[in-house]
Amino acid sequence: MSELQRTPLRDFHAAHGARLVDFAGWEMPVQYRSILEEHKAVRRTAGLFDVSHMGEVDVQGPAAGRFLNHLVTNDVAKLFPGRVLYSPMCQPDGGVVDDLLVYMRGAEDYFLCINAGNIAKDLAWIRAQAAAFDVKITDRSADYALLAVQGPKAAEIVQSLTGAKLGLVKYYHFSEATVAGVHCLASRTGYTGEDGFELYHAAADAPALAEALLAAGLPHGLELAGLGARDSLRLEAGYPLYGHEITAEISPLTAGLGWTVKLDKGADFVGRAALLAEKTQGGARRVVFFRTGDRRIVRADTPVLDAAGAPVGRVLSGTLSPILNEAIGSALVPAAAAAAPLAVDIRGTKLPLQVVKPPFVPLKKV
Repeated sequence: MSELQRTPLRDFHAAHGARLVDFAGWEMPVQYRSILEEHKAVRRTAGLFDVSHMGEVDVQGPAAGRFLNHLVTNDVAKLFPGRVLYSPMCQPDGGVVDDLLVYMRGAEDYFLCINAGNIAKDLAWIRAQAAAFDVKITDRSADYALLAVQGPKAAEIVQSLTGAKLGLVKYYHFSEATVAGVHCLASRTGYTGEDGFELYHAAADAPALAEALLAAGLPHGLELAGLGARDSLRLEAGYPLYGHEITAEISPLTAGLGWTVKLDKGADFVGRAALLAEKTQGGARRVVFFRTGDRRIVRADTPVLDAAGAPVGRVLSGTLSPILNEAIGSALVPAAAAAAPLAVDIRGTKLPLQVVKPPFVPLKKV
């Protein structure tokens, strides 16, 4: 077995009692004290996450904007310096290579954040697509660490450590800021459904910044939070996870991410023809979100049954919502079955699925 990769905060996690697990080839904290308490802290006060395993890529050159608009489904032309864009990146058949964030620093200077488990695959894909454009692609993943402070108190906590006016940074915008003496790209983004900042910074500065954020946050009720809470929070918010709600076989339209697919943006992009055909003809399948009214977790790959008990789909993600105190999840089903009665069998008990439109809990708008 290959040795697990570590973020610059591995010793910080161990010192603070984290339970470390293998996540996409990285040794990462799944929890500290309790997934339940970490999740509730993010909804009520704040949580601090290490997401330094994520990948970072510079895209620079005269054709950088035009190239990115060809690469992703969303409209990069709408960006301006200081703006962030969420978008899938698709194959020619409309399947998803990855979902990512596009940061515009300048007219010829962009920055991507990509998923940890896809770094090598994404870089190969991006470089192959860039061959016909005047752009330079640089892997910066090893240079950066990334800390996320999320929750109703997150902005107040980060603001206490910087002279930058973070209140001027709107949702899905970013700014340069010195936080606790560390130069950061402070991005008002996140994966929890709550307000907060993701702080990109030099890898060597991560331990000092993490300790400063923890010390500043403790009086506000901040908890260190691991991957367990990160997953239950994103599912409560209805956010997709690559490999679950979006995959090489599940398009953005099937996943309910039609708002990220700009078929009329004035630029051809990889996957456009297939996605246009899917939208025109109607997709055969749909990703739906559900709750059960029961605390028993419905695990991924559990068969989804129709009213007659016949398998018609499968569960993509499942967890217990700490806020609702019941099982929630997502499933891939035939489009025709999405509005029909659906159920799962949990150890001999048939549980009806109540299909809902996420988020599962009220989320505060930034």
